[in-house]
Amino acid sequence: MERFLLVGNGAREHSIAEAICKSEKVRLFAFMSAKNPGIMRLAKNSGGEYAVGDIHSPGQVLDFAKRHSITLAFPSPDAVLAAGVSDELLKAGISCAAPTKKAARLEWDKAYCRELLQEFKVPGLPKFGAFESPAEASSFIDSLGGKVAVKPAGLTGGKGVKVVGFQLKDGEEAKAYAKELLVARHSGLEKVVVEERLEGEEFSLQAFCDGKRVYGMPLVQDHKRAYEGDVGPNTGGMGSYSGAGSLLPFTRQQHYDRALEIMQKSIEAFYKSTGERFVGILYGGFILTKDGPKLLEYNARFGDPEAMNVLGALKGELIGILFQMADGKIAAQPSFFKKASVCKYLVPEGYPGKSVANQPLQIDMEKISSLGARLYFASVNEEGGTIYTQSSRSVAILGLAGSIFEAEKIAEAGCSAVKGRVWHRSDIGTEKLIQRRIEHMKALGAI
Repeated sequence: MERFLLVGNGAREHSIAEAICKSEKVRLFAFMSAKNPGIMRLAKNSGGEYAVGDIHSPGQVLDFAKRHSITLAFPSPDAVLAAGVSDELLKAGISCAAPTKKAARLEWDKAYCRELLQEFKVPGLPKFGAFESPAEASSFIDSLGGKVAVKPAGLTGGKGVKVVGFQLKDGEEAKAYAKELLVARHSGLEKVVVEERLEGEEFSLQAFCDGKRVYGMPLVQDHKRAYEGDVGPNTGGMGSYSGAGSLLPFTRQQHYDRALEIMQKSIEAFYKSTGERFVGILYGGFILTKDGPKLLEYNARFGDPEAMNVLGALKGELIGILFQMADGKIAAQPSFFKKASVCKYLVPEGYPGKSVANQPLQIDMEKISSLGARLYFASVNEEGGTIYTQSSRSVAILGLAGSIFEAEKIAEAGCSAVKGRVWHRSDIGTEKLIQRRIEHMKALGAI
């Protein structure tokens, strides 16, 4: 019986726990910063245990792992990886299927990542610069005609990036934002990354990585904008969809192959530079342009909500893939059912600004089950059998079917089974939205 440790407590981690517990030979142990009702039940039903503590404390996580004789660990969230939790587990001889702090730097230091890939001539990079001074950033913004994206070099949870044409009016606002970031120096920020603004459609490619090769999963499109029609501020992700296969409706096989090639060359560049292998989940955030896929960023873990899309369609047992990954050799390309998926997040009123927290939710689990939908708990708390909202995204609803539009109907119906002071984007996965993506790509000459 394997003893698996999951560190984290969001909806992403709930979906990982569900996939792990498909194997009857696993006991799930969870170390969380708050009680996720779904993860708690899965741990209990598998014969494992859970605890609440500081998931960013390598010492606390290691103590929990040692007490429960963990055979494989999976620290999940970005800040946990950046805190060096994987390193502490590995030093103690505990097998780990997640990257070290040094490897996770591909995510938590955007300036480092861009400069590394440029040094080793990895294709697919936009024009960019990494700057410590507002004056240098301003000069570069002018050189790109003011059409830029400005990114803090550190972790932002998907919310810190601002783009001219969305949150920023013009180049002058871009300069002011770059200066604001550098003057404030939040969380030890040393640099800002300024990139050319690219025209196209974004997509995510997640891959299992054993240090030598990347093994791709189906493409997913996330929706960062808060409101319907892709307007409003960036969020942690309001929902996502995937097609019945590896591709999205606006992509082609050559786009998938090119993105995977970029990822493969990236882990090779990291090894050449550091002598260390990247082991874990590598998530490539890409944008499809008229010149093909361009790399926007890397994450060193599953996406949230994208994890739910791909894990919902995974064939076989996730635990086996993670063990192989940790051992440095994935035996074969993991396979997926030809199922499309749509995931929609229900979020508290006021999100992503000042959320209304501590509000009760009434969830009709029987209805969700009867629809064939799946529910994953995110930022909630359970007291006395009642689920309460917190300040961030509350629950995710996933629909799986033979087509995106069928999956969307399941997910939308599932959202109606959750009552309370929450709301969601009802347009994710709809025919109207996806057709707009296709027409956009045709107009650009990308497909």
